[in-house]
Amino acid sequence: MSTAYEKPATIVPFAPSSKGHADATVDDSGNGIIALLQRAAEMAKEDCARAMDLAHKLAFELRGSEARISQIEKELAYFRDRASRAEEWLLRIHNEVQNTFFPNEERKQSSDR
Repeated sequence: MSTAYEKPATIVPFAPSSKGHADATVDDSGNGIIALLQRAAEMAKEDCARAMDLAHKLAFELRGSEARISQIEKELAYFRDRASRAEEWLLRIHNEVQNTFFPNEERKQSSDR
């Protein structure tokens, strides 16, 4: 027969010792998640900085392109004006040549109509 003073055959571990291990696991997991969040935030900041640098570079290039477009538009207006004046001169020269060298043919064609 067994008595109250006998040791049991198996020993069950005391609960608080395993709780300390569970707390450490939870803390490690929480710290790991926080570290991942911090790393993600740093990567997002780096991505944002790269995007801002690229945006500034492109904005600078755009301003340069706009200035060049403005300059080209001014040159275009200048050359259009020159072409228009050249056409007017060519028409005037043509008319002068016709009137000076071929006055009879012009009158003859007018009377035939």
